[in-house]
Amino acid sequence: MRPVVPLPLWPLGEARATPLAGLKGLRFAEALDATGRVVLADSLDPALRERLGRARAPMAGLSLDRPRLMGILNVTPDSFSDGGDHADRAAAVAHAQALLAEGADILDIGGESTRPGAAPVPVEAEIARVVPVVAALRAAGVAAPISVDTRNAACAKAALAEGADMINDVSALSHDPGMAEVVAEAGVPLCLMHAQGSPAEMQQAPRYDDVLAEVYEALERRIAAAEAAGIDRSRLIVDPGIGFGKDLDHNLTLLRGLTAFHGFGLPLLVGVSRKRFIGTIGGAETPKDRMPGSIAVALWAARQGAQVIRVHDVKETRQALALQAALMGNEG
Repeated sequence: MRPVVPLPLWPLGEARATPLAGLKGLRFAEALDATGRVVLADSLDPALRERLGRARAPMAGLSLDRPRLMGILNVTPDSFSDGGDHADRAAAVAHAQALLAEGADILDIGGESTRPGAAPVPVEAEIARVVPVVAALRAAGVAAPISVDTRNAACAKAALAEGADMINDVSALSHDPGMAEVVAEAGVPLCLMHAQGSPAEMQQAPRYDDVLAEVYEALERRIAAAEAAGIDRSRLIVDPGIGFGKDLDHNLTLLRGLTAFHGFGLPLLVGVSRKRFIGTIGGAETPKDRMPGSIAVALWAARQGAQVIRVHDVKETRQALALQAALMGNEG
C-alpha cells in the first residue's frame, strides 16, 4: 500500500497547517492517503503526523531547518559526469576547497563509480583514492563535515580514522556485511540509499508494480536492519536513489512523491545532479550540460522538504535556492 504523501505549502499558507519536516516556512494542510484520496492533515494518525512534522536531528553538526548542499567530489577515473577531473590528489583537494568556498555545507567523497554499468572497484584501490584526500583536507585545516560515498566497510573505517564524519552507502548496508558494525562503533551519521540491483546491471529494464510504495518499504526494511545492528535511528538519513535501478517514469514518480519519505521522521537526501533523466527530458546528452535541469530538480526537492541536496554545481544551486527562499518570504 502506498505511503501517505503530504502536499507541502511554502510560504506558510493556512494558519492551521502542520509543519513539515521541521523546515522553515514549509507546512502542509492536506495529504494524499494510502488510497490516493486527499485528506486533511489533522485526520492523519497522530504518530505519523508527529513524524512528518518534527524537526530533524542535526547531521554531522549541521542543523537541518533549511536545505543543505552536499558537494560531490569524485576521485575516480570513470564517474559518469566528472570521472578523471579530480583523480589526482592535489586536484581533489583544490576542488573540495572550491566547493566549500562556493557554499557547500558538506563534502561527499567517492572513490568507486556507481554509474550504470560500472564494474566493482577493488577495495584497496578505493581506499588509495579516498583516504589520502580526507587526510589531506584535514591536514589543510578543512573543518567542514566530510561524508564518504562507499559501500565497503574497510574504506569507511579507514576514512573515518582520518577524520571523515559520515558514511553514504548506496547499498544501504546490503553490499558489505561489515559496514553496519563500522558505522555503529563510530557513531556517525549513515545515509541509506535505495537501489534495485547492482550498478553493473541496475538499469537493465528495472521493474516495479508501484515504485513509490516499493522504494518506501525497502527503505523501511533497511532502517530496521540498521537499528538491529546497533545504529541509532537518530543518525540515519534516507535517499530514494533516483536513477539507481529506475527508469525515467520511476524517477518522476518518486520526485513527485518525495514528501512521503518524511514519514520515517528522518532527514531526506536527494541526489539528482546531472543524471541521465535530466538529459533525456532537457535535451542534454552530455552530463556537464545538465546543470540547468539539475538546478530545476534541486529547487523542486527543496520545495518538497529535502534537507540535503547532493550536487555538482554548488555555486549555481546555492544562488537558485537563495532566490527561491527570498521569493517565498523565507530568507532566514
